Amino acid sequence: MTSGNAWPNGARLALSIVVNVEEGSEMSVARGDKRAEAVDELGMQVKPGVRNLSNESNYDYGIKAGAPRIFDLLSRHQIPATFTAAAQSLEVAPEVARGIVDGGHETCGHGYRWQPQHSMDEETERDFIRRAADSIEQTTGRRPVGWLSRYLLTTNTRRLLIEEGYCYHMDDYSDDQPFWDTEAKAGQPILILPYALDTNDMKMWTTPAYTPRHWLEYLVDTFDWLYAEGADAPRMMSLGVHLRIIGRPGRMAAFEKFIEHARGHKDVWFATRAQIAEHWADQHPS
Repeated sequence: MTSGNAWPNGARLALSIVVNVEEGSEMSVARGDKRAEAVDELGMQVKPGVRNLSNESNYDYGIKAGAPRIFDLLSRHQIPATFTAAAQSLEVAPEVARGIVDGGHETCGHGYRWQPQHSMDEETERDFIRRAADSIEQTTGRRPVGWLSRYLLTTNTRRLLIEEGYCYHMDDYSDDQPFWDTEAKAGQPILILPYALDTNDMKMWTTPAYTPRHWLEYLVDTFDWLYAEGADAPRMMSLGVHLRIIGRPGRMAAFEKFIEHARGHKDVWFATRAQIAEHWADQHPS
């Protein structure tokens, strides 16, 4: 195991805030898809070909109201974040792309559209990964170096990411610190920055009884435990949020309370995933 004090300036914990940008890339009959997006806060399913107008407005909320609140919160607390963006979302909402760039944040690839890639053949997946990188470079001026799939990946994903120039991959939940995958492509390792689902705000969509207070309490407990462990071993905490979910006022209040809790501790490194990957690769080469 890697020893403690692995982070800059002897920080005990690297805190990675990940803002998922999927609004504008979800399935939509209005954009020519056969069916409406299945991920719905109310759990409503409609027949193929029928528009789910209520859910469309819920996704619109993420762009109109959620994004400005999140950019403001991060700015006030001077926190750099990683925006995992489905590339089409930034094409249809250039104001979000500008907010990412102007705020000094990182954009990470999250597909060209917000769609699963686990059933894609190799060439389709390669095009999907490359098209996302090309688009994000156009909208933000910088090519992404990291990738997060929608839920699932294939046995080809990491090799394709390496071949397309990506430096790190997030589709892993097996640890609380980075590690190298040296088997994806012979002679060319890729850094794995494990993500976390248990701290993700999506639980407040999928489980209505799970309130912002429950989420806040869980975040604080997670932070405190990892912070304590960070005295002896490098620890990274991932906190994933979504424009349309965390961007609601009552949830934003819980989000800010957690940030204030973390800010109240010394030796916490708020960093983008690209910063974490760069530092780890420098200090712990493959």
